[in-house]
Parts: sequence; C-alpha cells; structure tokens
Amino acid sequence: MKTIQDCLRARILVIDGAMGTMIQRHKLTEADYRGTRFADWPTDLKGNNDLLCLTKPELITAIHREYLDAGADIIETNTFSSTSIAMADYQMESLAYELNVEAARCAKKAVDGWYRDNNTNSNEHPKFVAGSIGPLNKTLSLSPDVNNPGYRAIHFDEVVEAYTEQVRGLLDGGVDLLLIETIFDTLNAKAAIYAIQKLADETGIAPLPIMISGTITDASGRTLSGQTLEAFYTSVMHANPLSVGLNCALGAKEMRPHIEELSQLASCFVSAYPNAGLPNAMGEYDEHPEDTGHYLEDWAQNGWVNIVGGCCGTTPDHIRHIAEEVRTIKPRPLPILLDTLTETEEA
Repeated sequence: MKTIQDCLRARILVIDGAMGTMIQRHKLTEADYRGTRFADWPTDLKGNNDLLCLTKPELITAIHREYLDAGADIIETNTFSSTSIAMADYQMESLAYELNVEAARCAKKAVDGWYRDNNTNSNEHPKFVAGSIGPLNKTLSLSPDVNNPGYRAIHFDEVVEAYTEQVRGLLDGGVDLLLIETIFDTLNAKAAIYAIQKLADETGIAPLPIMISGTITDASGRTLSGQTLEAFYTSVMHANPLSVGLNCALGAKEMRPHIEELSQLASCFVSAYPNAGLPNAMGEYDEHPEDTGHYLEDWAQNGWVNIVGGCCGTTPDHIRHIAEEVRTIKPRPLPILLDTLTETEEA
C-alpha cells in the first residue's frame, strides 16, 4: 500500500464531509439511537451520533461509502465525541473504548467494500481511515465560571487518560492515521498528542501519522482560547504532524486569509476543510456544492493546500465538486528547511 506521504507528494488529497449532516437526513428517532441493546437506557440518547456505530453500524458504513464514491481519499471515523468525558452526558463513559473500535471497523468495512466494488486495491487507489479525535466538551485553558477565572472543570491528567482510551480503541479498530480536529483549546490538543506518544511508548509501536486541525472562531484570526494562528502552529509542531490545518466555524470565503497565512507558516502538509458557508438564520448551511468546490479550487491554484474537504453542512455532493476541481492541480510543495548550517557557513 502506498503511504499517505507518497500520495500527498503526488497530488492533493480529499478528506470527507460532515457526518452529522448526513445522519440528520435520515431523521432518526429515539428508538433508532437506542436499538435493542440500549432500549432501557436511563437517559435520552437521540443526538448521540457516535452511538450509531453500535446501534446502526450499517448506516454509518453507508455514509462512509457515499463519501468514498464521491471521491474522498480520507474518511473520518464517527468518533468526534467518543471519549469517556464527552460520553458522560449520556452516562456512557464505559463505552468509550468500544465506540472507537467499532467506528474504525465501520470505516474500514466501507473502504474494503469500495475496493471490492471498484475492482481495485490499496496499491492502485489507496484510501485512508483517519481516527477522529474531537476537542471535548470541556476546556483546560478556560474557566466555565466567570466569577472564578482560576477554576477548571477538568485537569490535564484526566484529559490524557480519556484520550489514551480513545486512541487505543482507534488503533485496535485498525485506523491508518489519527486526526486531532476542531481544536479550540490547544492545551486539550496537547493532551491528545501526549496521549498518542505515551501509548506509543507503552506499546513499543511507532505512532501513526497525526493530522492536526484547529478552529479559528471569527475574523480576529484567533482560536476560542485566544491563540493567534502562528501561536497555535508553534504550539503543536513538536508533534511532528503529517499535516496542520483548519476546519469548522468558518466557511471557505471567511477561512481564505487564514489558510493563506498557514500555508506560509507550515513546514508540514496543510489541510483545510471549511463549513458549507456560514449558517443562515435557521442554523442551516446552504452554500451550493459547486461554490464550495470553486473556493477550494482557488486555494489549490494558489498553492496553499495539500488536503481539502468539508466540515459542517457539507455532503457527498460538496466532496464530489471539490474532488473534481482539484483533481489536476499540483499540491502545495513542502518548504525546504535548513536545520543546520553548512560546513561553509560554519567556517
């Protein structure tokens, strides 16, 4: 199988679009989320999309397949909230490991089916499964109590423990790479990075390639916890990531200057998967797929990106247009870094 590094040097890769948007199209009921296994669960479960990997795995696999058919090279596992910390909202902390294993298997099953139905293999048309690691519903850098700025709802070691369990499940499920995404608090992301490295040390297995994707929340160009884009990039580069990029919060039009800036900062590959525009008054995303495709084509032609795709509101139609628009455009070249002085310079 070709490595993802090989593929990125040859062409721009396409990551999939929104999972939640696709799930919403099916108008699932509380009973759909519960299935048989959780029929008597004491809390409401509707909206716990990650749980569908256990109660409706065929639906999740089918959504993955739609994105693969649309031209996605990378598909994300349905594990954005699959940590014990996030699952506490549903009293499902004990299911975190299992959720990650089964979500990875759903994605791998979709890839295997795509290979089979297209009479191809991973050497000819490699597809990659990225283990999605979300930002959590608690933050290490900010206090939830405006009257007590020093208070924290959670501690670093707790976050590391939760992420370690998630990563172990993703690895056991067979993912090809790890994606720490939608980062609004870089300290949370650093806990995820530490968990990945810690697990690698414990198992003696080299860590998988890591994609890191932050979220700029407004026109100020800062994350929710207040970091500038350059500060964010500097804070995570010790992880030697495969790529650093941006996703969520903004549509492509609003994200454009930030991607341009990041492309000039990054020594690694750059990823970008914006929302389908900004939400309308009803909270819906209505940017047409061809418009999203043209925005990302512009970024590609400017030599800013190596991986493109969609976040909130995007569908297989958006991914299809994006894939078509960037198909023949050369990827952003990696900058040449001089880590040490030459002998001549030293002399």
